[in-house]
Amino acid sequence: MNSIAIIPARSGSKGLKDKNIRLLDGKPMIAYTIEAALQSNMFDTVLVSTDSEQYARIAQSYGAEVPFIRSATLSNDFASSWDVVKDVIRRMRGRGNEYEVLALLQPTSPLRSSFNIQKAFNIFTEKQANAVVSVCEVDHSPLWANILPSDGSMDNFLPKYLFETPRQQLDTYYRINGAIYLVKTEYLLQTDSIYEQKCYAYIMDKRYSLDIDDELDFNIGETLIKSQPLYESNKKDS
Repeated sequence: MNSIAIIPARSGSKGLKDKNIRLLDGKPMIAYTIEAALQSNMFDTVLVSTDSEQYARIAQSYGAEVPFIRSATLSNDFASSWDVVKDVIRRMRGRGNEYEVLALLQPTSPLRSSFNIQKAFNIFTEKQANAVVSVCEVDHSPLWANILPSDGSMDNFLPKYLFETPRQQLDTYYRINGAIYLVKTEYLLQTDSIYEQKCYAYIMDKRYSLDIDDELDFNIGETLIKSQPLYESNKKDS
């Protein structure tokens, strides 16, 4: 089963300048995702899609392939990660490279390990899935949330049953954590949403589900990496 890991890493981040190559505990953040993909031994190709020659050199120094530079059209705020993934697949096909399965691995999830990727592949195979997406339990149940009217009134903000039901009996909610998207290539190219048919969840521990978007996220990630042997504990707890 030919497979490719696609790591999108455009330059010019607005929330956190050059976050994809910013040093996280002494290593460019993108390096963690490249290394996890390579160490998983699940991919024939680990490819970084970037609009930056500098990013390309850094990615290559950690073992990723960067066979082309992404176009400006696919590097603006309106292009989605899936647009980038589809562009990579088409351009690689133009070079004679076909892949049955692809993984979108975002560099902003540096705590995701090779073990997590392997676990997602196991589910993919066992379920004969079209897609597997990593999720984690939400920090706070959405049952305890609601919208507010313009006057800020909290009358009937929460349903009464919440106060009468033990917390342990409430449903568990999950969110997409952005760490792993594993998809059959043809399925992706033929559908508008990977969640439509035979898409399954891979549940990751919240500790490894950090998605770095701003300075606070970055500091949390660095603290976590420095404070524990991350990948070994990941194996035990996933």
